[in-house]
Amino acid sequence: MDIRKTKDGLVRGHRPAPDIVAFLGIPYAAAPFGINRFREPRPVQAWEGVRECQDFGPVAPQSARLPGAPSWSPGDEDILTLNVWAPASDSGPLPVLVWIHGGAYTFGSSAQPDFDGTALAAAGLVVVTFNYRLGFEGFGHIPPGAEPPYPENRGLLDQIAALQWVRENIAAFGGDPANVTVAGQSSGAASAACLMVMDRARGLFRRVIAHSVVGPCYSVELAAETTRRVAAAAGIPATPTHLTAAPPHELVAAGDRVVDSYRQDPGSGLRHYNPVIYGPVADGDVLPGDPLSATAAGSPQEVDLLVCHTTEEYWLMNAVGSSADVTTEEQLARLAQDVHFPDDLLPGYRELMPDAPALDVCLAILGDLLFSEYTSRLAERHARAGGRAFTSCFARHRKGPGGVVRAWHCADIPFAFGNLTRESVEFLIGGPPSTADHELSQRMMGAWVSFATTGDPGWSPLDGPATTPHVWATADSTAAGARNTTARALWRHADFPPLRP
Repeated sequence: MDIRKTKDGLVRGHRPAPDIVAFLGIPYAAAPFGINRFREPRPVQAWEGVRECQDFGPVAPQSARLPGAPSWSPGDEDILTLNVWAPASDSGPLPVLVWIHGGAYTFGSSAQPDFDGTALAAAGLVVVTFNYRLGFEGFGHIPPGAEPPYPENRGLLDQIAALQWVRENIAAFGGDPANVTVAGQSSGAASAACLMVMDRARGLFRRVIAHSVVGPCYSVELAAETTRRVAAAAGIPATPTHLTAAPPHELVAAGDRVVDSYRQDPGSGLRHYNPVIYGPVADGDVLPGDPLSATAAGSPQEVDLLVCHTTEEYWLMNAVGSSADVTTEEQLARLAQDVHFPDDLLPGYRELMPDAPALDVCLAILGDLLFSEYTSRLAERHARAGGRAFTSCFARHRKGPGGVVRAWHCADIPFAFGNLTRESVEFLIGGPPSTADHELSQRMMGAWVSFATTGDPGWSPLDGPATTPHVWATADSTAAGARNTTARALWRHADFPPLRP
């Protein structure tokens, strides 16, 4: 059973555990370069014999950003691959969980150790992870002028192609193509939210798990402005001819220079504090609108939604040096002005955090702005539109050698995947896991498996904004969720329209 048949050919996996087979690096679409570059994903060419699927496929073009993560090199073109973890025995059909990795739409891959699907597969799922186009290749806007035109949101189109592969092939791995859950974190969660409102993705999945949804989407105008800046940084005109002729590594480097320019420019608005330059574009075609507005207009009611955010999201960005330093009350006031906060928002946070340094107030606000509030509203609007939605927050923290280990961005994912013992995740969770951590991980994995199987994670669905989120924490850390819940009232006058220049 280590060999399975796909529509494109036979694949052979390996056993990371006695009862689990992992098939790594299966192509789900043709290499998106040459004549396929900046186009919709194209079909894979079938192969003869048995394809050895023992190793992850190449990552998408990106800068090296994560310690220990695989790097991309020019010439690595077969980047549209996926990975399957399945039972070695014929025990299907099992529910399927399809994971979309995060990374600000710019970096990351399915090969990250914390996304290994072995534990979840042993718990009763068939797990699929995959790579998709990132950065300019996946989300860069190419101006009109080419025939046929280059589509927006190519990274999202890759995700749909991966889901179509799942529908056509997953039964051979013991999975149920009629019971697919799409899951993701950060930009991966936002991608899943986008898929919920895209006509092309209808019918490809039944449920969504979205952790730390980042939003909102970009307007076409902002995407076009980003392209002009990236082209200028690359020393080329912002035309289809010049952009398609530019090698991928040059556009990656140009994007990095644009990000640095925002970091150094205090007058660049939100991008100074959160210098992310790519994301889904609400173009009205591939993506009809930002998930918040599109969901309110009537997202598919048959899709069940489970959301989660961490209680201290933005502290990670400060720890890795990717956020602006806001250390004085004057800089806090500038932040409120630059990002157009409601008048009572900053004073409200100061009242909630009277003794906190300015940096902590800044991090609390940015975490709620970019992740927590958007995540909560997505669930509420889905519920109001007639869908079932479940809310939760991750509040686990503990004391470590360097002080308190916070419930920050990404810390929840190793727990949900059951991958706490890998050295690569120790930074995220603050060192080796404790017995209480392993127990928390088992509970989170159980909720994912239950939700993917039946649509019920183990607590009541959302019933109005007063519903209390389910809290993921160890016994000594449940109080960490209180501040974020109280802070929600401060956002009542804030809106989240698509981002514009």
